[in-house]
Amino acid sequence: MSIRKPLIAGNWKMYGSRREVQALVEGIKQPFLQGKLANIEVALFPSFVHLTQVAQLLENTPLALGAQNLYLGAQGAFTGEVSGPMLVDVGCQYVLVGHSERRQYFHEDVELIAKKFAAAVQAKLKPVLCVGETLAEREQGQTEAVITRQLQSVIQACGIAAFATAVVAYEPVWAIGTGLTATPEQAQQVHRFIRELFMQNQVDIAQAIRILYGGSVKPENAKALLAMPDIDGGLVGGASLDVGSFIGIGESVVGH
Repeated sequence: MSIRKPLIAGNWKMYGSRREVQALVEGIKQPFLQGKLANIEVALFPSFVHLTQVAQLLENTPLALGAQNLYLGAQGAFTGEVSGPMLVDVGCQYVLVGHSERRQYFHEDVELIAKKFAAAVQAKLKPVLCVGETLAEREQGQTEAVITRQLQSVIQACGIAAFATAVVAYEPVWAIGTGLTATPEQAQQVHRFIRELFMQNQVDIAQAIRILYGGSVKPENAKALLAMPDIDGGLVGGASLDVGSFIGIGESVVGH
């Protein structure tokens, strides 16, 4: 692992009741309160309706809070939307931008995602920009072209300096919720490509930016994935809803 502090991010998606959320956070907090996972950063991304509850449960802990989405504007007549300043107001430090499910199911294109990234930076949130290819794109040899387009659209719209506080998450779409996982070598190859793309723009940012792997990360595969030199943590979906699994992923990082 590099000098970059590993980040394990738990994306809870559209799951959880108030009772389940309480049990989950209380369980995840324990090793941190006992000083066992001091060398990594953890961020939790609950649904909007649970943000305030989780923020209260995380008080006086080192765990960070993130949101799964945001709207472009700071305020206005946009029924059902939530803005960056609102997220900051309830205690968020991070926000996901461009998750594959937003791209696929809600038809968010690269222009909209670039605007959301800009809105996050404007609100002083740390955007976690998700990029990745579908199985068809990988089989056609399009992985690097797809990721270049997804990253360059944001760099061109927001400027490279906007990435100073950002995180990138590589999530091969074919490995999300399918049980399939990129091999550590496959994942490292793409992570290296992403870092080299940033290197062409700004060396300091390229060396400092954390690039997470997301795609069926579990305790069983986390250690090998996170041992790769350009993989700086994980964006964890299903396994983040189970205390034992999520802590197991964190422990696999600490074990390096």
